[in-house]
Amino acid sequence: MSTRGFDGVSFRRTGFARRGVIVAMLASAALAGCGSGHKDGTAPDGAVQAANVDGSIEKPNLKLGFIKLTDMAPLAIAKEKGFFAEEGLNVTLEPQANWKVLLDGVIGGQLDAAHMLAGQPIAATIGYGTKADLIAPMSLDLNGNAITVSNKVWAEIKPTLPMEGGKVRHPISASVLKPVVAKWQSQGKSFKMGMVFPVSTHNYELRYWLAAGGLNPGYYTEGDVAGTVGADVQLSVTPPPQMPATMEAGTIDGYCVGEPWNQAAVQKKIGVPIITDNEIWNDNPEKVLGLRKDFAEKNPATTAALIRAIIKAQQWLDAEGGKNRAEAVKILAQSNYVGADAAVIAASMTGKFTFEPGDTRDAAGFNIFFDKYAGYPFYSDAVWYLTQMRRWGQIPADHDDQWYFDRAKAVYRPDLYLAAAKKLVDAGTIPAAAVPETDGFRPAQSGFIDGVTYDGKQPNAYLAKFAIGLKQGQTVTAAGVK
Repeated sequence: MSTRGFDGVSFRRTGFARRGVIVAMLASAALAGCGSGHKDGTAPDGAVQAANVDGSIEKPNLKLGFIKLTDMAPLAIAKEKGFFAEEGLNVTLEPQANWKVLLDGVIGGQLDAAHMLAGQPIAATIGYGTKADLIAPMSLDLNGNAITVSNKVWAEIKPTLPMEGGKVRHPISASVLKPVVAKWQSQGKSFKMGMVFPVSTHNYELRYWLAAGGLNPGYYTEGDVAGTVGADVQLSVTPPPQMPATMEAGTIDGYCVGEPWNQAAVQKKIGVPIITDNEIWNDNPEKVLGLRKDFAEKNPATTAALIRAIIKAQQWLDAEGGKNRAEAVKILAQSNYVGADAAVIAASMTGKFTFEPGDTRDAAGFNIFFDKYAGYPFYSDAVWYLTQMRRWGQIPADHDDQWYFDRAKAVYRPDLYLAAAKKLVDAGTIPAAAVPETDGFRPAQSGFIDGVTYDGKQPNAYLAKFAIGLKQGQTVTAAGVK
């Protein structure tokens, strides 16, 4: 578990070049176009350039959707602390029943934008599940999820786990589940786990963790939303707020979800979080701001103002070692936002994380909203989601590396983020050092539980590294992988 603080200095030691205020990034790119003067979306020096946004707000009254999760915090804070109003926006925040309803609302225009799963605009753009031109002009946070197992499962595996200082040693590999899964299979029972949506971070994190531990989470075939071909563990979809009750009822034996629904299982004494997502992939990207491409094209100044307000909220959430987190917890606990007990939200939102009663650990980096360039929509983040879609069969056939880059750049729009961030830098609202000057790709990333390094510029080479997952030339049918 990360114990790093919220201080901006330690969070920004990532190796990106910074050249002060990013004036050189402004260019003549039109927002309605691809957002840059170059086909690859970069400026002459290789850095992504900002879109040129001028004019007054076209649509001041906006409706944004969200799911009741802690990581919707930037939207709630932008509303409650007046950041939307400062930018000339009158925003209504509307909770949605589940991720599909939220997605349909954005596509259908009932919602102008939403707190969205990173995989949703990517999947829609490539036509998986539905077809729509959506974009993600900013990320909302890093980390924030965990995997929880039922008390029954925990009782079977805990005696086998190594201890350290009187507590279970973390991180915990999914390999500890293999004997349980095998025993249940011999008894004719399936081991079942829940995740929130087929293209959710949670699905890919859960699959990554299981596969790293030698358990196959199953493959998808065309028209198949379950993805259970060849599965050792059966995965199914459950809306986040319903996860604890679904597990308590015995329908699933564990789940991967965002907070506060792991801590809710601890409070109800029905389950134990076994691993956090930053132990699976340290500082992984989570939710995004998702909206229709044509909305951004028709309303460029509105889009920029929306992004600016959320950036301000992200900075507020991470300010001065998390000094505002206690206030954020009170806001999120309101019924019109997350609606969970403040103590449950605080259990992961204020620099601590409880795995089981008596085992609360420092977790300063569990929720990151502003530091470590958390808001910047890196192309390499989108490429990672695409690799996992291919790994598990949601993308049924091979594609060359350029295909991945083109799809990532069609959805993730750092040019729009930079247009908004540049104005905040010039106004002295955020420091120039908080905005990376980059070609849109993170440096090669380690920090994965299986020790595999991810380089977003080499997606096919990355896919070839996994023992479990589709290989070059493989496809999936109902009969299995061929």
